[in-house]
This record gives sequence, structure tokens and C-alpha cells, in this order.
Amino acid sequence: MATTSIFKNLPSNFTISEDKSHAVLSVPIEQSDNDDRSYKLIRLSNELEVLLIHDANTDKSSASLDVNVGYFCDPESLSGLAHFCEHLLFMGTEKYPKENEYLDYLSQHNGNANAFTSTNDTNYHFGVGPEFLEGALDRFAQFFIAPLFDPNCVDREICAVDSENNKNLQLDGWRLYQLEKSLSNSKHPYSRFGTGNLETLKENPIKQGLNIRDELLKFHEKYYSANIMKLVVLGKESLDQLTQWVIEKFSAIKNKNVPIPTFDGHPLTENELLKQVFAKPVKDNRSLKIKFPFPDLSSLYRFMPERYLSHLIGHEGSGSLFTLLKKKGWVNSLGAYYQGDIGFGFFIVSIDLTESGLANYEDVVVHIFQYIEMLKQVGIQEWTYHEIKKIREISFRFREKYAPTGYTTNLSMMMQKPYPREWILSTSLIREFDSKLINELLDLLRHDNFVLRLSSQSFTGLDQKEKWYGTEYKVEPLSDKLIQALKNITTHSELKLPEINEFIPTDFETYKKEISTPAKRPDIIKDTQISRLWYKKDDTFWVPKANIYVLLNSPLAYATPLYHVKTRLYSELIKDALNEYLYNAQMAGVYYGISYRPQGLSLSISGYNDKLPVLLEKVVNKMKNLKVDPERFSLIKEKVQRSYKNFLLNSPSQHSEYYLDYLTIDRLWLNEEKLEALESIKYEDIEIFYAKLLDQLYIEILIHGNILKDNAIKISQKIEEILQPKALLPSQSIRSRSIMIPKGKKFTYQRDVIDSDNVNSAVEYYIQICDFKNRELRIRSNIMSKLAHEPCFDQLRTKEQLGYLVSSGLRLESGSTGLRIRVQSIKDTVHLENRIENFLYGLQKIIEDMSEQEYQTRVQALIDRKLEKPKNLSQETSRHWGQIKSGYYDFEQDVKDVEEIRKVSKQDLFEFYKKFISPDSPRHKKLSVHLRSQKLNKSNDIVNGEKKGDDEEVKSEELELELKGYNEIINDMVLWKSRMNLGPSATPIDDDIISKARVI
Repeated sequence: MATTSIFKNLPSNFTISEDKSHAVLSVPIEQSDNDDRSYKLIRLSNELEVLLIHDANTDKSSASLDVNVGYFCDPESLSGLAHFCEHLLFMGTEKYPKENEYLDYLSQHNGNANAFTSTNDTNYHFGVGPEFLEGALDRFAQFFIAPLFDPNCVDREICAVDSENNKNLQLDGWRLYQLEKSLSNSKHPYSRFGTGNLETLKENPIKQGLNIRDELLKFHEKYYSANIMKLVVLGKESLDQLTQWVIEKFSAIKNKNVPIPTFDGHPLTENELLKQVFAKPVKDNRSLKIKFPFPDLSSLYRFMPERYLSHLIGHEGSGSLFTLLKKKGWVNSLGAYYQGDIGFGFFIVSIDLTESGLANYEDVVVHIFQYIEMLKQVGIQEWTYHEIKKIREISFRFREKYAPTGYTTNLSMMMQKPYPREWILSTSLIREFDSKLINELLDLLRHDNFVLRLSSQSFTGLDQKEKWYGTEYKVEPLSDKLIQALKNITTHSELKLPEINEFIPTDFETYKKEISTPAKRPDIIKDTQISRLWYKKDDTFWVPKANIYVLLNSPLAYATPLYHVKTRLYSELIKDALNEYLYNAQMAGVYYGISYRPQGLSLSISGYNDKLPVLLEKVVNKMKNLKVDPERFSLIKEKVQRSYKNFLLNSPSQHSEYYLDYLTIDRLWLNEEKLEALESIKYEDIEIFYAKLLDQLYIEILIHGNILKDNAIKISQKIEEILQPKALLPSQSIRSRSIMIPKGKKFTYQRDVIDSDNVNSAVEYYIQICDFKNRELRIRSNIMSKLAHEPCFDQLRTKEQLGYLVSSGLRLESGSTGLRIRVQSIKDTVHLENRIENFLYGLQKIIEDMSEQEYQTRVQALIDRKLEKPKNLSQETSRHWGQIKSGYYDFEQDVKDVEEIRKVSKQDLFEFYKKFISPDSPRHKKLSVHLRSQKLNKSNDIVNGEKKGDDEEVKSEELELELKGYNEIINDMVLWKSRMNLGPSATPIDDDIISKARVI
């Protein structure tokens, strides 16, 4: 075949290789100054475009392949076919016919994989230990060369898709998104249902006389073509080696010369505009969303005119739309953004409303258009554009690494867009200013060019139901009053452009000092009765950034449900009071956070170190001198109250975890206890309370990054100087402790799912093993969880199809170690637990049949994971801070864990299984939580026989569950906990760890 015919669509900036196997981008790829990786972009003879990344220091390799086809290409009568195709590709290939071969290979080698289907993309990606990239690529490539689409897997994977859809049925994000789609232009594929379910993938095809597998083969044959695929591969190998592997493994993907799918029209036409949609959510949330039809702006990557609009309309500083609406007590949050796709886009203003804001929603809309009118009248400000541009340039210049799988996934999707290939790493940069383009978009923000959606549980008279999720709604024209107000719009005196951002950093000096080996832990450079300062100068990443974490330990913060709720309200009020001032800081890459914890309050300041001290002082001063505004207090109290009430409508799997936490941790307040405590709190109570909260503290601080030691000490002194606390007594320091399950006992706690419309149930099955400080047993638990993880998923989800959400792993909580398995399903909880125990029985044979080589391979994967290095400064900070917060201070935990892992033989693990994991073991300690859907048949209740009263402890001899073996029923959680022993609280892993860390 002639070279010209092989590379007939080759851009001019590509050069054909000497062996004619591929072409190479001949211009340099623009990359961050902080990026030490090497890149090469090639195009294979089948027109597959590939970005190769050499990272000599990576401890995880990765690849992602993006196919430029999604559910927009589903046949109209087969909703979810693209998604179903994504599922079935995992189920074996001609070269590797075993259906879990790919996932098992990755699991053996410290890997993982996933995939997703969106409107116009289906993305497949994996991560794996660096030494095993070639084997993973070989298996991965076969998905796109010779998938089996095994007929034996078809029905099971339809069930998997259906279960995934069931998981989403009561989630407002999915419900409202589908409602918007269903009410859009029915001739545009945006209006379709993309997930699929049993009806669309099985029942409807049968009615139509269609074989779903045949339709799937047609879909794959039509769209899965190399010319609309983009591949990214990241590994330790040289670029030449990566090139060779990709050519060998991916050149066989067929090029069917498929045109990139395009779609006529727009989801929002004249028929859909100027309507208001009233929708009823599952949770008690109130939202307003305005959508303006926009064009596809992907070709305007040099200018990004939409960024100008989203920056200003979504601003939260002085003079902003948000500040005006907040002052009126109408909003809790506001966002403005562009959302684009092939051939169309939207500009969206999304607002979380207060009760008063909902009552005045038309005035909210008027204020939005008043801000837009102000922008039109003042004209396009070039300085604002340059400020946005500068912030993005700084961010790109000092961009840090993150997880390889996320990196390759993001890049493979970006490669589907029309960016110049040399800019594929720098797509966040704005290159040129064009006021004409911005004005053209601004002109689209018109009073006759939008649709309005409101959601609230208070709406009545909703006369329609959305087909796929059952969301209640009604559609009406906009009121004449609102239309007239918008036609005659004027500006508002309080709406102005933001001021110049003084938080944009200017000092980028890094205090770099070459060292042979980075320090393994922070040092203690200040230690008093009031505070302890941990410090580590960045010796790895060399960026002009730092992280300051502060824990204000106070026994009052969690002493009672009332105090806990007051602590939460206090933290929310601080953030509310600081928002306007500190919004610019966050725009410039300097962030702060305040959270409430059982130990007290946690404060974090992070970002460019140039501005951190100023920001920290402002935050701590506000904490010390907060003046509670009665109106803001009322709004925040109502917001917190709704969050507690909405918690009741979380998914069954979330609730199963929550109740397991409550049953296994000594100090944990129930949601209903917090909700009750909230009722009586007045705004005056907060000022009285926080003065007491801050009066007596023990402050633990970590400063890590580009800050010198003397400056770190000054920062800690400033915190103490502002707060001026008294010292806590040692006996006042309180940490949570674990409830210890007695040996040989099995307990079950059951309750109904509160949301009566939720079809899902859940079981959380927990096996408690030991105290956290028992490294020997903790490590055996860790190895067991690693070995069981993939077989558990394969058995319970893939083969038995119990549900879409199946997970297992190690559980470390408040000083104890255990294993857990969680399943969410439409099936009965008794059945779920029986199947979990059946898997646990089968685990014995899995271990027995495992060869010594396979055992060592899987153990090595765990070692590799333990020894993975932080990818950026924040990840390293989080590791150190996690040890400080925990109270164990085991900064070398991973290294010590690896030493212990190497000692454990397969026989040791088998003995561990028989002693602790086997349900028949006399030392098996089990607690399961059942969240049971109210839609299940009540006759299948968990207990055969009469239940005891809440104040009675049920003896295992008295009741037999429909479960395997005997279980004791927990009817009163508080009473049950009071009868259990407690494990030890967290203490330093070594007696002298603190003294060793002191360098004062």
C-alpha cells in the first residue's frame, strides 16, 4: 500500500517515520515549567492518534482510550446501547476469553480500571504497576480489536446496567438532568435517556423482534473505528519503547473511516424557550437554573470568550450579583458556567435558593439580567480578561502532577477537541483577547433566549411525571410580569465590576536546597502546653506553594449533640462572613477551609505561599471576633436543618455505612439527635458558645511547603497571639474508641430504608479483627482484603448480579481493624447477607487453589501500592496530617507495613482465614447492618419468630435468622453499645516518637 494512501489525512506538522509504521508530530508540545515528563504524539497507519508520556519517576503506569461516540448515537428505539457496549467490552476477547482476565490481571499488579459513557464519548482507562504495562496494554487493545460480546454475558450485563440505573433513580442530580433533557427538543439526541435499563435493553427489543446482541454488534461495527479514537499511554519506559508497543498492539484496530458524529439543530429551540419548569426533588433543596442556548465554542480555544462571562456573573466579591442576592437573604450559593458539546452549548446560571429567595424567584431572575445589563453598559474590560489570563498562566506554570489514571483520561478526552496538537497539555491557557467575540456571547444573554427551571418540595399542582425517573413537574410560560420586567431592564446601583485581585501572587521564589534523601516526616520545632508545631520544608516538589493545617482541640466541640451542632453553625458562620473578602483569594489559587471534627475545629490554608500569612491572619481574626448577624444565622440554621433532614434520604449503601459507624464508635451522635438539638439554638447562643470553645485549647499545627522555619514559627505565634487560649489538661484530651465485638459473636442490625420510594436495599457486612496497633494482624487483614477484592466483585456483582454497587476492603476506624463487604441491591437483605457469607466460605478454596507465584504476585502489588509516592505537595501534606490527626504519629507506617507484609506466607494467611474470616470460626466477630427497602415483601422479614422489645438483648439460642448460622438482633443500639467493651484510644505508635521528632 502506498504511503500517501496510508496517511492520506495527515496534517502538515506530522512527519512519517522511516519504517512507515507511524507519523510523529514534528513541533514541540508546550508543557508546564514544572513538568519533568517527556511527550511524543504519533498517528498510526490506521489513523489512531496516540499521546505517549515518559515519566521516569512514576510508580503507576496508565492508559486511556476515548472513542468519539456516546449515547447520542444510540438508535432511537434502543436507549442505553452505547452504555451497554461499554459494559460488555470488559467481558472477554478472542485473545483473552476469560471474562475477568483484564480486571484480574490489573488486580494482581496494583492496578484498577473503569469506563464511562457520556453524550459523545465512551472512555476506557486503567492504571497498573509500571513493570506490567505491556501486559495490560495487550489485554486493553483487544477490547477494540476482537471483543467476544459473549452471549452468556448479555443478560447479566443488562442486569448490571439496570442496577446502575436503579442506583440513580432517587438521586436529584440524575432526575433533574434527565428532566431537562426530556423537555428539550425531541428531535435532538440530547433529549434521550442515555443510561438504559431492563425495559430499553431487553423488554423493548423483544417486543420489536430484535436481538440485542446483534444490535450491539452492529453498533460496535459502525462506530468503533480507529480514526475516531484517541489513546494516551503513560509509563516509565522510553518514548521509543512505548511507541513500539503501541504500534504492535493497536495498529490492528480497524479504521472504518467513520465521520465524527454530528447532530443538527439545538436542544433549545423557540418551542422550549421562555418557559418555566417547576420540579419536585427528592431532597429538600430549592434551586433555580437559567439556561441560555449557546453555540459550540470549541473552535474558539484561543480566546475562550465564555470564561469572561462566567468569571464575572459567577463572582462572589464586592459588587457581585451573588453579594446582592445574599444581602437580600435569597441565595446560599451561585454558579455561572458554559457547558458545551458537539454542535451546541449552554450558558447556565445556577442558584441554591433560600425560602425567601424561592418566594421572590422572579426578582432573582430580574437581578441576574440587571447584572448582565450592567456588563453590556460598561463594555468589555480588557484588564479583567488579562487578570483571568494571568491566573491561568500561573496555574499552568506551577501545575503539579496528579494520579496517572486521571491524567491520561483527561488528555484522551481533550484530544477529541480541535486543539492544535502542540497545545494539548496547555488547553487551560487563554491566548488572545477579542472583545467582539465576548460581545457576541453577551448579546445571547437576552430576555427572550432562555428557559427557567425551579425545584422545590413545596410545589403543588404538578400534573406531569418524567418518564424515566418519575420526577413530578409542570411547565408554564413565563409570567407577563416577568417578561415585561426583563424587556424594560435597567441596571442596579449595587451591581459593579469586581476590583483588581490583590491576591494574585507575585513572588515565586522557591527556597530550594539540594538534598540526597527527602525527610520522611515533619519535625517538631515548637512544643508548649498550648501548641505543637510540626514543620517540613518542601524537599521534593519545589513549587512556590505551602499548606498550613491547624487542629484546635477542644473537649467542648463534641461533648453533646448540642455542642456539636453549635460548633458546626459556628464554622458555617465564619465561612459565610469571610466569603466576600476571600473569594478573590480562591480565584487566585489561595484556599482556606474550616471544618468541624470530634476533636474540635480544623483549619486549612493552602496555595501560593506569597499570600498565605495574610489570609491566615484574616481567617483566625474572624474566628476570634465573629459578630453573628441574626439574619445570616437564621438562613444558615435553616440550611443546616435541611442538610440533616436530607441525610435521611441518602442512599441505602450510605446509611448502612453510617449505622455501622455508629455501632462501632463510642462517641458518635445520631442525625436525629443533632436535628433535635438544632431546634433550640438562637444566634446569641453562638457568640457565647464560641468564646468558651476557644477559651481552652490544645493547638496542633502542620506547616509544609515553601516556607522557611523562622516564618513557620512566626505563623504559629500569630495564631496563639490572636486566639490567646488557656491550656487544656492532659485528661481533657478525648479521642474516639472502638466498640469491640466479643469473640464468636454475630450481630445484625436491621431497619427500613426511610425513603419509601427507594427500590434499593443494602447490607454492610463487617468482620472485626484487632486493635489498629496490632501491626501483625492488621497486615494480614490488609493482604486478605487485597486477595479478596477482585474475586468478591467478580462473584457478587459480575456473576451473581446482586447489584451495581458491590465493594469490599479494609476498614480502619477509631483504633480497630476489620474487613467489610457492602452490597446495594433490589434484592432482599437476607439474601444479600447469605450470598456474602457464601462468598466468604468460598474464599477458603480461592486461597487453597492459589499458586505460590500468584500469591507472591498479589502481595507484591500490595507492597507497590504501599510504597507509592505522593504525586504533589498536597498529597504529601495530607499523609503527614493524617498521622497527626489520628494520634498515632506513624509517619513511616507504609515502610514498616511493607516489612511486615514480606513476612507473611500463604500458609500464614490461610491460618488467618480459618481463625478470623471463616464464618464457622469460634473467633469470627461479625456485625452486619441491613437497610431494607420498604418496597420489599414484608413477609420476608429478617427474623423467623417474634421480635423482642427494644430493651431486651436477644440471645442467639432464642432466635434463628433466615441467615446462615445464629445471629443476635440489635433492637436498641444505645443499649447494645453500653454492654460492649471498648478498645484503646489512639496513642503514639512508639513511646518515643514525639521526642525523636523534636528539633527545638
